[in-house]
Amino acid sequence: MPARTVKAALALAVVSALALAAGPAQAGSDSRDTDKKRQADLAKAYVATAKYLWEPLAVQHGFKRTDECADLPDVGAMGHHYVNEKNVGSTDPARPAALLYEPGPKGEKRKLVGVEYLVVDRDQNLGTDDDRPTMFGQKFDGPMEGHEPGMPIHYDLHVWLYKTNPKGLFDPWNPTVRCPAS
Repeated sequence: MPARTVKAALALAVVSALALAAGPAQAGSDSRDTDKKRQADLAKAYVATAKYLWEPLAVQHGFKRTDECADLPDVGAMGHHYVNEKNVGSTDPARPAALLYEPGPKGEKRKLVGVEYLVVDRDQNLGTDDDRPTMFGQKFDGPMEGHEPGMPIHYDLHVWLYKTNPKGLFDPWNPTVRCPAS
């Protein structure tokens, strides 16, 4: 069986486990309803992005491959961001703005480790946050300055779907992700 098929099958198994773990919500239980929605939205994100375990497909579908690997010494890394500009602004779990890839041990074959959602700040004012989005029951980080010239003030949310982050599923920096030494 090809490795891509095995990975897709594993992703489907994870999605199924998440759906079962959510369990039925009890009537009148806002907390359970929120947990159920969160699990359902995470499952949507897994289903929509599992195909990108095969990195060439991400590029084929409009995610721009980058050579810069984002890391912060003594904190962690995010890896390579593959951005699909059509998805910037989306809060649909199935449409992340970026896919996060970790390079292999020798910098070769990249492995999908997470996704990122990015929403531009409506008023471009770092002092206000009345338009802060939420997904998966989480508030986005920000507002923050752009990370490169021309990038607007924005909010973002990282989700470590494919590699466990000991700091939490939604922490921006993952200490287990490694970028090649410069």
